[in-house]
Amino acid sequence: MYDSLSPSPLPSVVGTTLEAHIMAGMRGSPGATGEFASLLNSISLAVRIIHMRVRAAGLAGMLGYTGEVNVQGEQVQKLDAFANDVLCAVLERSGRCAMVASEELEQARVLSETGKYIVCFDPLDGSSNIDVNISIGTIFCVLRAQSAGGRLMEGALQQGQKIVAAGYAVYGSATTLFLSTGQGVHGFTLDPSVGEFFLSHPNVRCPEKGNTYSINEGNFTRWDDRVKKWNAWIKSDDKGQGLPYGHRYVGSLVADAHRTLMKGGIFAYPADKKSPAGKLRLLYEANPMAYLFEQAGGAATSGASRILDIEPRGLHDRTPLVLGSRHDVQVFREFMAGER
Repeated sequence: MYDSLSPSPLPSVVGTTLEAHIMAGMRGSPGATGEFASLLNSISLAVRIIHMRVRAAGLAGMLGYTGEVNVQGEQVQKLDAFANDVLCAVLERSGRCAMVASEELEQARVLSETGKYIVCFDPLDGSSNIDVNISIGTIFCVLRAQSAGGRLMEGALQQGQKIVAAGYAVYGSATTLFLSTGQGVHGFTLDPSVGEFFLSHPNVRCPEKGNTYSINEGNFTRWDDRVKKWNAWIKSDDKGQGLPYGHRYVGSLVADAHRTLMKGGIFAYPADKKSPAGKLRLLYEANPMAYLFEQAGGAATSGASRILDIEPRGLHDRTPLVLGSRHDVQVFREFMAGER
């Protein structure tokens, strides 16, 4: 499998497309078969299809609920179901994907007995914001299929440290796709006039320290005393420590994490009395984001341990999630450990 994401530059008038970027990485990896590159290009195709439907949702009758409830106990938005169907269909037709695990599927779905990869995804993160035109997105990660005799063994229940690629798409003022295959994070912006993603953010680095924090303050009464103490500290007035931090919160993980990745700071969704095991899903929300942040020089923790070290026990396991600039995440860890 290739890891390099440093393609030869194309003429500036054209720019580097995502497909060219992926293919250049494949050419730089001895023994590459092209299957991994084909899988990533299939995910890119699914994102472009979802982008088109999101853009036309209000005119295509795709806003609102289907009337169904998913395995999470959440009402399913029409666009949730559409995005899930698109990803499953495109990945199945690629022939490269053995299995998918999705927020919208109660059980993992086997797509191919010969596929070499497993894809875990949240097809449309932030769906509660769809009807009010706030940024939403797709989050995914790729794992190697563990197989013997043509049968899947471990499936999707692998630690995040075994991820071979992860990324997310943001459907906002522009549609962007941020991707890592283990050698940094690179961002691509969709040019809808030609239907191609072009490299727009090469080698993204999360700042070592930020000046904003993102958390749902409405959960304050449910937090334990350590989180409340951290929350009071980050809002305190201490210019010597660069305090107070500004507060930014959208309520869509992909939007809040994207801002934090690009500008630094910290995003926190800690455990609380309502969700003692955490709220966000490990396999297809926390793990992909943790992988990307670490690849960009940031950090991710549950408050007690590194996210990518957590051993999953079920497809829809939940976890507390804190990610962002390395310094800011370390300070949060210190509060959780009682060192502050």
